[in-house]
Amino acid sequence: MDNTKRTQAGSSMPACALCNASLTPDEIGLSKKLINRGTTVFFCLPCLARRFDVTEDILRDKIRQFREMGCTLFPPA
Repeated sequence: MDNTKRTQAGSSMPACALCNASLTPDEIGLSKKLINRGTTVFFCLPCLARRFDVTEDILRDKIRQFREMGCTLFPPA
């Protein structure tokens, strides 16, 4: 995988580094939280779930937990 910043065509929002899907702010935040806060390579929820061998529901629960803890990587719901 190259380290270049990928964006969805016609958008300034980053795209998933594996499948090129549009990303939500939560997916960007979770990529930073689980991989490296300074990363510029982001993954969608399905690709993150495969990468970490967990379900998407587990990742959604983690997003909720991080948000409730006040993590600034996740905007208020």
